[in-house]
Amino acid sequence: MQIYVCVKHVPDSAAYIRIIDNRHIDENITFLLNPYDEHALTEAVRVRDMHPGSEVIAVCLGKEDAEKTIRSAMAMGADRGILILTETGHDSIETALILKTAIEEDGVPGLIFTGKESIDDQGMQTLFRLGALFDFPVVTNVARLEILAEKALADAEFSGGVVKTYEMSLPCVIGAGKGLNTPKYPTVRDVMRSRKSPVKTLLLPDLKIPPAQARMEVVELIPHLQKRQPVEISGTDSDIAQKIVQILKDEAKVI
Repeated sequence: MQIYVCVKHVPDSAAYIRIIDNRHIDENITFLLNPYDEHALTEAVRVRDMHPGSEVIAVCLGKEDAEKTIRSAMAMGADRGILILTETGHDSIETALILKTAIEEDGVPGLIFTGKESIDDQGMQTLFRLGALFDFPVVTNVARLEILAEKALADAEFSGGVVKTYEMSLPCVIGAGKGLNTPKYPTVRDVMRSRKSPVKTLLLPDLKIPPAQARMEVVELIPHLQKRQPVEISGTDSDIAQKIVQILKDEAKVI
């Protein structure tokens, strides 16, 4: 079984993001493998190991620097990687079309993994569009997965602690959530091995991408500024504790 994992090269969440020309970010920062994709990779490797003869292929659409993310994926256990080179950004509609074309050119997917979202755009659209193009069932924010002979059983987490179990025919698309597993991070030996492994590079113009029927465009990027107003809480210890509890209930809404 060929197991494809769609991974994304994203800015480090700890980096300072500077917006330029109101539509792009300054890319002179650290980029890395999307954290949710680490869960997808870990699960793909687990499924591969339970099904002899299977292989895990990491697929990424991005600039030349995105090869680092492919190699990170291989260090985490992917057997090989495919980088689709592009110098421009793509919306989820184009991205899904490109990923589908690259996967079909490479082989026949028995299972496709993604993270439930990317930490940069947070659109949560690509996996659904990919499933629609392949006509595969899709489930996201998966917290438990069982692959049987001809089907998959997946527990998906929803807000409010609700968990729903889905039964899907194979092939299908799985959007990995944080609750699915604990990512297995690579050893030094894994990293060295991944540096020597070949990465298949595809040039976007060489792929016969069908024209998109719709498109989305970033109109403007606006930095999110958090305005915090400190408030002094006075009184006895008991009064202060009661006020804090009230704030957590009424304002923060965490209890």
